[in-house]
Parts: sequence; C-alpha cells; structure tokens
Amino acid sequence: MSITATRKGEVIADNARSEGDTGSAEVQVA
Repeated sequence: MSITATRKGEVIADNARSEGDTGSAEVQVA
C-alpha cells in the first residue's frame, strides 16, 4: 500500500511528538 507524499506528511504531523519529529516510535508505526 502506497500513500502520497502529502498524506505521508499529514500522518507524520498527526503523530509527531514535536515539530520535525520523524523518528519517534509513534511516527514509525503510523
């Protein structure tokens, strides 16, 4: 299953602990 870059950004933003967070467990699982 593939998602668009825009949707990926939304998912990361929704699950990030802080702005610019891309490595936390929440973001990785999402």
